[in-house]
Amino acid sequence: MLNNLIDNTDVNIKLGNGSGLIRDGVYEKIRADILACVLSPGSRIFENELAKRYNVSKSPVRDALLRMQEQGLIEVLPRKGYLVRPISIGDAYDLYEMRLLLEKSSIRRACDEASDEDLASLDYYRSVDNSNLAHWVMYNRNFHRKIAQLSGNTRMAKITAEVIDQFDRLTFVGVSNAPSDVVSEKFVSEHCEVIDALQARDRAKASSLITKHITKSKKRLFSVLGNQPIIE
Repeated sequence: MLNNLIDNTDVNIKLGNGSGLIRDGVYEKIRADILACVLSPGSRIFENELAKRYNVSKSPVRDALLRMQEQGLIEVLPRKGYLVRPISIGDAYDLYEMRLLLEKSSIRRACDEASDEDLASLDYYRSVDNSNLAHWVMYNRNFHRKIAQLSGNTRMAKITAEVIDQFDRLTFVGVSNAPSDVVSEKFVSEHCEVIDALQARDRAKASSLITKHITKSKKRLFSVLGNQPIIE
């Protein structure tokens, strides 16, 4: 089911774009395939196989895998390749608890500290052009990171962003059963309600809305995880 969520066609990376762009392109493609479970949780992967799959050398593949190790998506198996980490139910519970605490604090501070101009910039997130689920996951991540940035607390924003980044695979799995257009319409609508409360500087309403939004996400995820052989 999940394997059909992202088009896994050949990667077209031009060497003339520079090594930095090549490495970023390989990283984004492998990461997208992990999020969509095209590279299945619990599976073992190898640099040479991925290099052939994405038509690149092993060097950018190795760099991408080490970056994803820091995000908890990949586990290095010395001299035995790499393991795509299964989704941990216990870890998911912990992440949701941290996310709720951090995002409630961020949104309250944003109501008080963000400038009118900064709050107006949230209008960018009132719509999403591409209904592809991978694109939507990126949009969702950026929306929540933006609120953290508007809190005015640099340290809290950094920690919140790190937690939110770890949610990409959970978000993808949580919406995997819904048509992509339904996902966009429903969740963008929830984001718009949060934006309205923030721009009105209504701390209580904004806090309540973000709590409901995160709680719904948690319920969706665990209803899906109960039917998937991708957890530990």
